Amino acid sequence: MRSYYVYILASKKYGTLYVGMTNDLIRRIYQHKHDIIEGFTAKYKTHLLVYFEQGNDVRAIIEREKQLKKWNRLWKLELIEKTNPEWRDLYPELAGLQSSDIK
Repeated sequence: MRSYYVYILASKKYGTLYVGMTNDLIRRIYQHKHDIIEGFTAKYKTHLLVYFEQGNDVRAIIEREKQLKKWNRLWKLELIEKTNPEWRDLYPELAGLQSSDIK
């Protein structure tokens, strides 16, 4: 069964936030981190994966993305801090990278 993801990127702790969705989280975050696709994340350097949710229903993930995009900033900060109070970049562990492999 295919998985889909909604995610939040940050420029730094309490910095600029970006909400997106994808069917390949590792590939998509790699693209953001390396500014492969021009746009918001490249312009504002939102390269830290600080939150994500996984699901199998693409419609539900799209709806969740829309919901999170409408949320006020405080709600997003609280959501991140519930599961990631240190604002760690979750990408290296998810991608199985060593610290020396990270951009």
